[in-house]
Amino acid sequence: MFSSLTGTLRSGIDVALVLVGLGVVLQILFPDALAFINANVAGNLIDLINQFSGAGLIGVIAALIVVDQLK
Repeated sequence: MFSSLTGTLRSGIDVALVLVGLGVVLQILFPDALAFINANVAGNLIDLINQFSGAGLIGVIAALIVVDQLK
């Protein structure tokens, strides 16, 4: 039961990462392409990175934990 749940969650995370990557590429190539959903994917990603880097050592540790969990 636990393995099927983790497999489903990993599949969901994989889909989400692909969608984030697609959103960044679309926003760079076609700035008005995401106007229908009112999303600033690249800006939100930059804000997230700034939050991790602004937190000092704790931010670095948190970022490493997130990267490790995504592997």
